[in-house]
Amino acid sequence: MRKILNGVIYIILGVVGIAMVFPFIWMLLSAFKTPAEIQAMPPTFLPRKPTLENFRYVLSQGLFLRWYLNSLIVALAVTASVALFSSLSGYALAKFRFPGRKFIFIGILSTMMVPLQMLIIPWYIACVKLSLVDTFLGIAFPGLVSAFGVFLMRQFMLTLPDDLLDAARIDGASELRIFFTVVIPLVKPALATLAIFTFISNWDAFLWPLIITSSPRMRTLPVGLQFFADQFGVQYHYIMAASSLVVLPALLVFFALQRQIISGVTLSGLKE
Repeated sequence: MRKILNGVIYIILGVVGIAMVFPFIWMLLSAFKTPAEIQAMPPTFLPRKPTLENFRYVLSQGLFLRWYLNSLIVALAVTASVALFSSLSGYALAKFRFPGRKFIFIGILSTMMVPLQMLIIPWYIACVKLSLVDTFLGIAFPGLVSAFGVFLMRQFMLTLPDDLLDAARIDGASELRIFFTVVIPLVKPALATLAIFTFISNWDAFLWPLIITSSPRMRTLPVGLQFFADQFGVQYHYIMAASSLVVLPALLVFFALQRQIISGVTLSGLKE
């Protein structure tokens, strides 16, 4: 009976997985089709005459490569900032005893309940006053510190034995040395998880980059892709090729580090 139940569960999960992956597979295959084949009825699943012309045309058009570079700069800068400050904050909240520690942690978590839409106007006013409109720092600054990152790193660091840190202090190591040479190597799964989530979320960000950028050269990929789609209208072969190029880096990062994601998320909730 248990084997039958497991089989049914696997079948259901397989069907759901195929339904979720199918749109991406269709987009990727359509990127290699000619315009006539995309509009053919009945539609074809596999391209009859695969072509790279769509990708060549997209990459040669306007500022697409510039948008790629912009997204890469912003995503990497935000990821590095979140990884550093979240791990430092998580270490302090998990391993140091000081008045108000729990209150500070609860205050940080409470910021996660504030809707993004309520923060956009204050962010924009701050960017205008600081002359950050249409700059890389202006695009990146709302995400430079992450409450979720602090929570994730703090929960993971609670699992580290205090005796190990005390032994390093007895040997004369400073707190910064302990952090970088003892703590960081032990929290690599959580750090990798945080880096992946942060990179993907910033790579896909649309609303804030749309608001804070005013010149075409400073657009990120999701914003540029929207203008690209408006420009080419129903030329789906170009839109599919551009969309495939946009999602490729996030997919590569995820598949390369998916084990760290599972390990980090699992272990981060072991101790309260």
